[in-house]
Amino acid sequence: MQHISELNEFTAIQPRATRVQTASGQTIIVRVARKRDFDAVDTLLSQSYPKMLTADYAPSVLALALPKIARANMRLLRSGRYYVAESEGRQLLGAGGYSIEAPGGRKSFPGTAHIRHVVTHHAHQGRGIGRALLRHTLDHAAQEGITRFDCLSTLNAEGFYADIGFRRVGLVELPLAPGIRFPAVQMQL
Repeated sequence: MQHISELNEFTAIQPRATRVQTASGQTIIVRVARKRDFDAVDTLLSQSYPKMLTADYAPSVLALALPKIARANMRLLRSGRYYVAESEGRQLLGAGGYSIEAPGGRKSFPGTAHIRHVVTHHAHQGRGIGRALLRHTLDHAAQEGITRFDCLSTLNAEGFYADIGFRRVGLVELPLAPGIRFPAVQMQL
């Protein structure tokens, strides 16, 4: 199990931005998302989620769920707890973060953060970008005193989170709207 203390070296390059070396040797910039990132994050989610999820979800499930889940959340972007990963040329490669409030009005516990909307651009998966972004997120949450992390993973991302150290709690069905339920994996670290 990997621990938060085993994070890559971080070098600050500007306030609230960090230069990170991925496992594949690529240097990325991880910074706090801003309101002006909304459209780019929305595009990233809407383009990447359909490509990433087709192997594990029926087309009928995706047709109903994607309009709900593959959208940027302005509240997250403005929270100071949501991050974007960019190439040194400022191409958006990934995004993700956490909230103290549980998504969907679920019960939250003191000292717990909820991992939210983690995504890597579909053309850049498998290069360590998502892992570096999530480790950055975990490190910043730990600095806030967070000691437990909950995650509602898509079926296809369970292995990604398990590699970081999350353990499976069980399968859940998330109610997205009346008549729309989305299968997911509840995980904890």
